[in-house]
Amino acid sequence: MRGYAGLTIETKQALTAWAFLAVPIVFFAVIRFYPALESFGIAFMQWNLLSKPVFIGLDNFRKMLGDPVFWLAFKNTFVYLMVGTPLSLLLSFVIAYYLDQVRFAHGLIRACYFIPHLTTTVAMAWVWRWFYQPPPIGLLNNMLNAVGLDAQPFLRSTTQALYAVLTPAIWAGLGFQIVLFMAGLRAIPSSYYEAARIDGAGKWMILRQITLPLLKPTIVFLVVISSIGFLRIFDTVYNMTDNGAGGPLNTTKPLVLYIYETAFRSYQMGYAAAQTLVLFVILLTVSLVQLWLMREKS
Repeated sequence: MRGYAGLTIETKQALTAWAFLAVPIVFFAVIRFYPALESFGIAFMQWNLLSKPVFIGLDNFRKMLGDPVFWLAFKNTFVYLMVGTPLSLLLSFVIAYYLDQVRFAHGLIRACYFIPHLTTTVAMAWVWRWFYQPPPIGLLNNMLNAVGLDAQPFLRSTTQALYAVLTPAIWAGLGFQIVLFMAGLRAIPSSYYEAARIDGAGKWMILRQITLPLLKPTIVFLVVISSIGFLRIFDTVYNMTDNGAGGPLNTTKPLVLYIYETAFRSYQMGYAAAQTLVLFVILLTVSLVQLWLMREKS
């Protein structure tokens, strides 16, 4: 029988690679995949962490259909998605496009845009919460009063609160998206632009015919990642609303926050698992549809 010493170099390299990969594979299997699969089974149970789980079939899903708070959280989540994703991508692309043309202090400006992405969500949310406070505390309302405008309720308004929460969430993610857009822009060969200018193409035609098509892989990646981020929004809402309740009157509450409340405040683990299963299906569907649409247009 051949020992390790008798193996070929390729086999030894493969065994070494699998040995290093075994640690993260085991970690994800135990910490990530097993709890996720276990939650699928809990979705059909009634369980409060203290008593033994009882199988109740589809009752949790039937309860979901008649739960007005669930549907409000569902609607809020899609508002975060449908407003946050295109707006963040548009802003980040415009900033990256013009920043790519800057030569003076380019690295410093790029770092300034990226710093919010490195800031912890809790600290960022509380700073923005201070911005939105009524006068004379809140910075934004003081600025409005300084120019003769009325103070706004912001986080205390049922119509303004969701967008007040969404604004810092978009701002915090711009840095990551800008860096990726800039990497994509730098990867486009300059010879393409030179040839287009020689042919008499203007800036708008170059942007539409060269830049955007060649940025398609970056755009697809950012659309999917950004969509998943807004569908899973939690920290910003939890820290910017009173008692982390997603108020006022649940108008800012996303699905992830409602799942958290159901599980760890109401201790309805089965119902929370059923909501998690629905969120998983939404995430998977949205991601697959976006990938399909972007590939169809490419």
